[in-house]
Amino acid sequence: MSDVTDAVARLAGHGTAVPAMVLASVAVLIATAGFHTRRSRRHGHAPPADDTGARPPTGERPAGPGPAEHEAGTDALWRMRTTVRDAPGSLAVLCAALADRRIDILSLQTHPLAEGTMDEFLLRVPGELSGTELAEAVTSAGGTRTWTERADAHDLVDAPTRILGLAARTALDASELPLALRQLLGRCTIRSLPAGTGVKGAETVPPEGALEDTVLRLRAPEGGVVSVERPHLPFTPAEFARARALVELDALLGPRIPRGRDVLTLPEGSDITVRRADTRDLPAAKAMHERCSARTLGMRYHGPVGDADRYLGHLLSPRFGRTLAVQTASGRIVGLGHLLWDGEETEVALLVEDAWQRRGIGGELLGRLVAMAAETDCESVYAVTQASNTGMVAAMRGLGLPLDYQIEEGTLVVTARLDPSARSAAHLPHGERIGQD
Repeated sequence: MSDVTDAVARLAGHGTAVPAMVLASVAVLIATAGFHTRRSRRHGHAPPADDTGARPPTGERPAGPGPAEHEAGTDALWRMRTTVRDAPGSLAVLCAALADRRIDILSLQTHPLAEGTMDEFLLRVPGELSGTELAEAVTSAGGTRTWTERADAHDLVDAPTRILGLAARTALDASELPLALRQLLGRCTIRSLPAGTGVKGAETVPPEGALEDTVLRLRAPEGGVVSVERPHLPFTPAEFARARALVELDALLGPRIPRGRDVLTLPEGSDITVRRADTRDLPAAKAMHERCSARTLGMRYHGPVGDADRYLGHLLSPRFGRTLAVQTASGRIVGLGHLLWDGEETEVALLVEDAWQRRGIGGELLGRLVAMAAETDCESVYAVTQASNTGMVAAMRGLGLPLDYQIEEGTLVVTARLDPSARSAAHLPHGERIGQD
């Protein structure tokens, strides 16, 4: 909770109006976290009022055997959702079946639906019990459409604390909205569809949004639509209300990025500043394009050089990721690094002005971007380049992370794995981080 308190306190520096708007939207988020007690009390079972929520899991999986690292004789945490009839005693039968298997119910959230009630559990399960056996026990007790996945200690955080943390992160940084939605809703694919793209359904979403089973669509603050898709697990009305409240909070606060910046000294003695960038840097970024050679732009954008400028608005938008800019003492931008949210994947891309290449700027940007990706629980990042782009390949190798190389349609795709064991031995920046005040 101290991290949330610190984040909210930092918001106060933006003026008194900002905390008021934040609290108004957060109240909606927290209110939707607490409406799960009605049915559980009516059936005589009142567990702690904890929303098990959904942070990005290591992998979504239906009911089935769990990972090998959980050995027999040790307990494991599981998240489970199942639908039961909305009738007196139905929940008691289900809880009794879990008790017979020595399964401890740590938290329970109830989502009333038209055809029944969907119950979401956080369970402590004996290690010898597989996911298949867990699902079979629930089915025999009347549960249907059962879904399970491994959980971890993060799922033990109570709902108000977790939701306040997501709201504070979103309030401080516009690029956090897709990540906050993913942590709120679990493993899902989030796409921003700009207005006028012609994507089916993007132009017909009502102001209040639309919920369609495993897909929800919300009006984006800058126009267009935020689309969230989650295979196999339908969204509930409560999840839809929380997601809508986060998007409304983002719209109230408007464009914003953290103000932090680092001043670094290059090996030859020149000072550069590395900071976050957004669409307000568009003129300076276009000016950098004009100073870049056709070969440098071609290496970066993999297409006609004349089209390079039209990508910048998308790349600099916090809605699609994070951008770091390198500027000289005079304020001229000479390098850009992009961390782009690509559905469930994350892409890194670099552009350094010709006169500033081979000075370590690309490696510095890449290390910071990959460190940012690791902090957001990304499992991997990839870079799309050409085999002849030795600078980018060398920068990826310099990370000290496990790499995978693939050739796709004449381009080289280099993927770096970011699991904790790999990060512990990697050459990623430590200490000062871009985006800290």
